[in-house]
Amino acid sequence: MSDLFQSASRKGGYTAQDIEVLEGLEPVRRRPGMYIGGTDERAMHHLVAEVLDNAMDEAVAGHATRIELSLSKNDTVTIKDNGRGIPTDPHPKMKGKSALEVILTTLHSGGKFSGKAYETSGGLHGVGISVVNALSETLIVDVARDKQAWRQAYSRGAPTSKLQSLGNANWRGTLVTFTPDHEIFGKTTHFKPERLYALARSKAYLFKGVEIRWTCDPALLRGDDVPATATLHFPGGLADYLNESLAGKNTITPESFAGSADFPDKAGRMDWAIAWPEDDEGFCQTYCNTIPTPQGGAHEAGMRAALARSMRAYGELVSNRRASQISPDDIVGGAAIVLSVFIRDPQFQGQTKDRLASPEATKLVDVSLKDHFDHWLAAQPEIANTLLERIIERADERLRRRNAKDLLRKTATRKLRLPGKLADCTSTSSEGTELFIVEGDSAGGSAKQARNRVTQAVLPLKGKILNVASASADKMAANQELQDLILALGCGSGPNFDVEKLRYGRVIIMTDADVDGAHIASLLMTFFWREMLGLIQSGNLYLAVPPLYRLTQGGRTEYAHNDADKDRVLKTAFKAGAKVDIGRFKGLGEMQSQQLKETTMDPARRTLLRVCLPERHTEPEDWKRTTSLVESLMGRKPELRFKFIQENADKVATDLDV
Repeated sequence: MSDLFQSASRKGGYTAQDIEVLEGLEPVRRRPGMYIGGTDERAMHHLVAEVLDNAMDEAVAGHATRIELSLSKNDTVTIKDNGRGIPTDPHPKMKGKSALEVILTTLHSGGKFSGKAYETSGGLHGVGISVVNALSETLIVDVARDKQAWRQAYSRGAPTSKLQSLGNANWRGTLVTFTPDHEIFGKTTHFKPERLYALARSKAYLFKGVEIRWTCDPALLRGDDVPATATLHFPGGLADYLNESLAGKNTITPESFAGSADFPDKAGRMDWAIAWPEDDEGFCQTYCNTIPTPQGGAHEAGMRAALARSMRAYGELVSNRRASQISPDDIVGGAAIVLSVFIRDPQFQGQTKDRLASPEATKLVDVSLKDHFDHWLAAQPEIANTLLERIIERADERLRRRNAKDLLRKTATRKLRLPGKLADCTSTSSEGTELFIVEGDSAGGSAKQARNRVTQAVLPLKGKILNVASASADKMAANQELQDLILALGCGSGPNFDVEKLRYGRVIIMTDADVDGAHIASLLMTFFWREMLGLIQSGNLYLAVPPLYRLTQGGRTEYAHNDADKDRVLKTAFKAGAKVDIGRFKGLGEMQSQQLKETTMDPARRTLLRVCLPERHTEPEDWKRTTSLVESLMGRKPELRFKFIQENADKVATDLDV
């Protein structure tokens, strides 16, 4: 039998010697994506969030009142709090190591598992600070406890010095200074002051009892949006944040619905601030234990249910029969919402905590928020009635979309509620107006800020739309994204298409400058080809051309649409041998609104590609070829796509960016 195993080992080359056991922080350096979601710019900024969350946990627990966050040259970040300080005494189970070293070098170690040291916290898995340590070129931690100061240095997860006593201390808390390892994140990835400043502001808003002091090396600043120093303290909490976000906008209710509540049985608490802008350009930002949850989750579901149930109940109270048709989307859609909950042992999806998965949070938020919203509505009936009418209008519009009724151009005397997440322009004429179709809420948010509100409208679509070339009529009718698009354009579809009813002079497809973006653009063009051919024939359909690269040297910034364009710009726009910072945009959502405006939306500086077709009668052969190509690539027969790939594979460059 042993001979058999030896023979198999020699043949297969797979033995016990091939089994690796990763110890300490080595798994983090081998697979950083498992712990921080990748190695890109967003992931590198997540390191700061992990350390800052620890300081915020001290503040929320009532042990710290001040946090300092500073950014220096060479991507060095320092975070200091005046909390209790990480324990430095010897760990009882790890002989020869202090508690500080255990926390910095051991995954799943910390003081947040039992709930004794922290009732609520953002760090739950005991991996945050150790992951930062593992992915840092250098990390130095200073601790002041019991009027004594201590220091220990690390590099790439391993201690480079012993725990040193610094003598008496006139401060208390924890100070962490680290520089990310550019062997992991790449030499062209750097911290962005605007992202870190926004992070600090959001934390200060989320917990009104903390003061955050921001400092940034002036040499790193590239505009007036981010100050070199600032003290961030907002006694009004989320209400202050919402008021600042909506500054200059008219809202349906004079004051926002804002407040806080403790959950029953000391299960936690919540803060919220909600307003309804008249232009329906809202947002929804949710947090759990000061951790942002961009994908929402259980707490957001509870909020949506509470608002809808409360509004329906108020409608019944004032004998408005139409209130029964109100759905959560009707009241939340277009609203500006900030929701923050603090609960024990929350469950998140993934280490980056993008979505809250704790089922109990839904009921806690639902019950607590509904009671307060009931009282808020009852205390001011005039405002409540105005809000109710607005929400019923949205419900009516939703039902009209369901029935696939055509949407007519709004008139000067009556403002119609527009479909979905459409941010319409203010012009009442289609001449000179544009509709930008973008992928996702993130890109939609940037586009809404970058647009000219008078002539430019924005419609975000969720993900990749239905491929109409291979879908049934029932599927098309049931697809909400397509129905929203049809209603926004107002010109009907299929046999009911009428180009004279088109609500915009230009329809512009604006997707990311990558393979996924090209696929979405192809799906949209297929939709227009099959259902609104006249839109293309009349020359109203365009493709935006966003840049793929941003090149910066000194005070000069240039943009490039592809690799070839990047090489051209490097040769022509910058001096030979100059050190040029090259950044690659992950998508439109990663671009600042000003960048998107300058490069892609401003008519004076952008590039548009008009989608054209051969004439059916004057160019019959070209028309047949185009028709055949669309059906082959997008139709129901996969064998035609396979044949096309086989026939054209040798014509494709070998260095495709896929």
